[in-house]
Amino acid sequence: MKITMVLTVAALILAATVVAGQSSGVGDSRGELLYSTYCIGCHTTQVHWRAKRLATDWGSLRSQVRRWQENVAPGLAEEDSTAIARYLNNLYYHFPTTDAGQRG
Repeated sequence: MKITMVLTVAALILAATVVAGQSSGVGDSRGELLYSTYCIGCHTTQVHWRAKRLATDWGSLRSQVRRWQENVAPGLAEEDSTAIARYLNNLYYHFPTTDAGQRG
């Protein structure tokens, strides 16, 4: 029941964002929505630019997102963690990527 409510709220936020045209401009509003729903409660932007960050390339970024996803929202699909990683990569990291169709 709780996950249904979270997903409903997330869908409403996504719809409002699309209608208002307030995307982050980094090309992945789905990743942004998922990050805002599941990650931002514990993470500030500082975690992405700190000197001792754990994500040092595209593979380690995806691994870190998957690792935390399993702890916080284990019901999310693999494509959800990839969308979050893509959003973070486009916004903060700019690592070369290996996913088909992903900017690098």
